[in-house]
Amino acid sequence: MPSKLLIPFLLSSVIAAPSFAQEAKSDAKPANGKTHSEIAKQDAEAAWALAPIEEQEVKHRDAVTVGGRRLPYTASAGTLTIRDIEGKPTASVFYTAYTLDGVKPGSKRPVTFFYNGGPGSPSFWLRMGSFAPIRIRTTNPEFIRPAPYDVGPNPDTLLDKTDMVFIDAVGTGYSRPLGDMKPSDFYGTDEDADAFAKAILRYATKYSRWTSPKFLFGESYGTLRSGALAYQLQERGMALNGVVLLSSIMNYGYRQPGLDQVYLNYLPSYAATAWYHNRMPNRPADVATAVAQARSFATGPYMVALAKGQSISDAERNAVANQMSQLIGISPDFIKRANLRIDLPRFQKELLRGQARTIGRFDSRYTGIDTDAAGERPETDASSDAISGAYIASFTDYLTSTLGYKTELPYRLSARDAAGWSWNWKHEAPGRSGGGGQNNPNTAIDLAAAMRANPYLKVLSMNGYYDMATPFFGTENDLGHMMLERPQQANLRFTYYPAGHMTYVNPDALHRMKADLAGWYDEAVSDARSATPPVPATTSTGGDTPN
Repeated sequence: MPSKLLIPFLLSSVIAAPSFAQEAKSDAKPANGKTHSEIAKQDAEAAWALAPIEEQEVKHRDAVTVGGRRLPYTASAGTLTIRDIEGKPTASVFYTAYTLDGVKPGSKRPVTFFYNGGPGSPSFWLRMGSFAPIRIRTTNPEFIRPAPYDVGPNPDTLLDKTDMVFIDAVGTGYSRPLGDMKPSDFYGTDEDADAFAKAILRYATKYSRWTSPKFLFGESYGTLRSGALAYQLQERGMALNGVVLLSSIMNYGYRQPGLDQVYLNYLPSYAATAWYHNRMPNRPADVATAVAQARSFATGPYMVALAKGQSISDAERNAVANQMSQLIGISPDFIKRANLRIDLPRFQKELLRGQARTIGRFDSRYTGIDTDAAGERPETDASSDAISGAYIASFTDYLTSTLGYKTELPYRLSARDAAGWSWNWKHEAPGRSGGGGQNNPNTAIDLAAAMRANPYLKVLSMNGYYDMATPFFGTENDLGHMMLERPQQANLRFTYYPAGHMTYVNPDALHRMKADLAGWYDEAVSDARSATPPVPATTSTGGDTPN
């Protein structure tokens, strides 16, 4: 979900304004060269930034019914203090956990760690929308009506299969650096994964979960985090049972100017979107068929044409543009003028230009209206606008009113909004001859290394057909190039849903996701308890037929 939002959001009262005396002196320059008002602002920001070194926790008892079975549980909100190798506190990490009542410490009941992406996004999207026992109920694809919102028990919760811990990255939510630690100590591919590893290890130690089956559940950039994190945890003695990748982007290497892979990755998503909005000529009966046609074209004539660059003949350019137009619902002339390479903002604007509508990025089923119907790109993302206010408000109320969590900190909707934001994209990947340094991270390499070492590690890739932020064909490409052998390929599975980036916004998709996850959890835990590794399939399950 977006790491930047246009909606102001504070969980605590506004800082008092400087006194009139301070304002009167604001032009005076002290010895350090800063005005009194500048100093006051810095002091106020420092006060807001303070986080507790001592770990905090509040608890709330509740119950949810799943499949006719009443499940009493404890919801906890609190902080974990992570430390360096010398024991010095480095950050306070905020989390919300849901644990089934009546289970003793040291239980072999599964526990799953959830987080969103960004990078720089907290995890209230997953916390309020997906598999927690309480969620905001949504209909789609439409703008959610203003308050009051429909928040209540979630019959599709995963509580019947696993305890759940939702973690906010350092610098987001209520998570903050401690002491003299700087944002740059956590704002980076490897720095972020290290902080999450320490938080998970701390939780497992504090709550006696080392012998529990353990799972990761990341969304968006959180999937890139999961690749690095699975390997880092394994290197630190914590072997995982499973990793769930929702709306994945594990390889940032192809998102560079001049590379054609990104256009191949987007084509099946364009076709799915054209199918949904009835812009595909000779429209097939279902979206899976439309996607299959686009996959075949992308890996065949389209890939060959793009590889030829400017040397492509006019005849081939015309033929490819005509085939492409049949799939994505945009005129051959527009496609040719774009050199067969349709950037996402252009597609969002062009597909429904005749209706003066744009399509959403996070979920292309949503449509928006621009002030300038002749523009080059959408002025906003309708799929983000439609849900953000409802998620923010419902989470705020749940956290403060239901759970009773109190703090003077503001809840940061995005680390990008705070001073010092700059992300270090360099990554040290494992197992690379001559060094594993990457300037654009690809943690599918890390995940592959973890899967090779741990023959029981299951990976489930969950994808929305209408996700234009992290297109599913790109995920298939990333995970299809981990160079796994047959036994490891058997541990990799794909599922698809008629939804966008946040698949759980669609209630029908959420219900199907729960059913898929329930079986997958049972399998992952059962295989880990067996005496021998799982028998490899005769063919890879990585190519499951889209459902």
